[in-house]
Amino acid sequence: MRAWQVQHHGEPLDALVAVDVEPPVPQAGEVRISVSAAALALPDVFMCRGTYPRAPAPPFTPGQEVAGVVSTIGPGVEVEVGSRVFAVTAFSRGHGGFADEALAAAVNTYPASPSMTDSEAAAFHIAFQTAWIGLVRRAGLQPGAHLLVLGAAGGTGAAAVQLGRALGARVIAVAAGVEKVEFCRGLGAHVVIDRLVEDVPATIAEATGDHGVDLVYDPVGGLAAAEALRCVASGGALLAVGFASGTWPDLAVRDLVTRNCSIMGVYAGAYTREEHDEMHGELLALVERAELSVPVHRTVDFDEIPAALDELAQARTLGRTVALVSEASRDGAPAS
Repeated sequence: MRAWQVQHHGEPLDALVAVDVEPPVPQAGEVRISVSAAALALPDVFMCRGTYPRAPAPPFTPGQEVAGVVSTIGPGVEVEVGSRVFAVTAFSRGHGGFADEALAAAVNTYPASPSMTDSEAAAFHIAFQTAWIGLVRRAGLQPGAHLLVLGAAGGTGAAAVQLGRALGARVIAVAAGVEKVEFCRGLGAHVVIDRLVEDVPATIAEATGDHGVDLVYDPVGGLAAAEALRCVASGGALLAVGFASGTWPDLAVRDLVTRNCSIMGVYAGAYTREEHDEMHGELLALVERAELSVPVHRTVDFDEIPAALDELAQARTLGRTVALVSEASRDGAPAS
């Protein structure tokens, strides 16, 4: 089968090598999936670089999220062969989604909604489940609250913008550049700040009547998070979701104390399958009511994965980029 392997650490264009390997064999509790679509994300870039904590040693195949058809099951698995599914792959064992066949734990495999294309199914789970966990489970976001979303034009941020809007919050999105600003407006953000030309704290103060934001959704980390903390209202919180900047935020406890605010970690792996099923049902209901949509902005061919990851690494993408791996994908023919 075809696969992209990280054979040594580096930038995606250098680290990824096209190989022809035998399909992986599922272990107990695992399924093998014939991949129709594989979503690209920053963790895949970090895996190439060797900076992602859950990545195995080279050689390995990255790719966290896929949609496809179950082709083989391991011992103890009740998922039916031939089922159309999406899954978080066994990338930490080296059998990720940038291949014709990928492995996934059955507990991380879900029936794909018939209403979704393969690219939408591949790009749905991690971003929207994380947004639900952060905004609903951890923060209890209330209608009318001011929600600030950093990195709002990326896949993770775009999910939070949409979900915040659907939950009745007043969403303030931060993005970089005219194209990304317009993209965030299209997602439903009430206020969009172009951090390249606007003073972010001053614009937030104006947008909130000097109240500050009640909640920050932060998939960026680094200096952006530290700046956002200065905009949090008394009693508010910052949700630490990710580190797209390459570093987690370095926040002083004294700042949390003097601002009378909190920082909360958001980790999808802390929840049971039953809890994930419940959250997934809530999210699908919003999709069916057209209050959420999967922001797949671009699809690429399998051969274009390294170049597409390179664009992602350079923050030149909007929403989600998805590789259409199978010619039988429900999206139709791949297109750049």
